[in-house]
Amino acid sequence: MQLLLLCSTNFNLWRVFSHFFSPSTGKVPFIHVGNQVVSELGPIVQFVKAKGHSLSDGLDEVQKAEMKAYMELVNNMLLTAELYLQWCDEATVGEITHARYGSPYPWPLNHILAYQKQWEVKRKMKAIGWGNKTLDQVLEDVDQCCQALSQRLGTQPYFFNKQPTELDALVFGHLYTILTTQLTNDELSEKVKNYSNLLAFCRRIEQHYFGKVSSSIRLS
Repeated sequence: MQLLLLCSTNFNLWRVFSHFFSPSTGKVPFIHVGNQVVSELGPIVQFVKAKGHSLSDGLDEVQKAEMKAYMELVNNMLLTAELYLQWCDEATVGEITHARYGSPYPWPLNHILAYQKQWEVKRKMKAIGWGNKTLDQVLEDVDQCCQALSQRLGTQPYFFNKQPTELDALVFGHLYTILTTQLTNDELSEKVKNYSNLLAFCRRIEQHYFGKVSSSIRLS
C-alpha cells in the first residue's frame, strides 16, 4: 500500500485479518489486479513499473545499488525480527499471536493453522541461523539496523533526498508495523523510538500520504 500511495496510483484497500498471507501465494504484501495476484515487494515493484510507475527512475546506477543493499538489510533484519517476536517469543505467541492469527477461522482450524504457521516460522529461523538467538540478541540486531538507517537518512526528508523511493516505502512499512503492533512489551518499538529522525520520517509519510486514506492512522 505504501508503494502505491507514493506512486500516486488509484487503488482500493482491504484489511487482511488473517495475518501475513495473500489468497493464492501465502505471502504479503500483495495486490489484486483483475484476476491476477502479485505478492511480495519485489514483484509488485516490477509490476507497477511495467504499468509506468517507478519511484527510483531518478536515481543513478550507484544509488540504485545502494538502495537495493538497504532494502536487503531491512528484509534480513527488521522483517526477520518481526517474525521472531511474533512467533518465537513464547509470551507474545501465547497472549497475542495465536489468537490474532486464528481469529478468522472456526475451532479447531484456528489452532491448527496457528501452530502450523509457528512451526513454519521456527523452521525458517533455524535455517537462517536465528533459531538459537535470544530476545536480547534480536533487539540488538534491530538497533543496529535502525542505526544504519538513521545514519543514511540523516536530516533528509527521504533516504535519497527530496523524493521517496521503494526504500522509503519498505522502511516505512516495517517501522510503522513495529511502532503500532501490539506485543507483550514495548522493547521492539523502543528501539525505533531511540532514533528521532526515523520517527520524523514515519510521521512525514503518514501525514503526507496516509491522510488520503484515513485520518485515523496515527503514531502513538
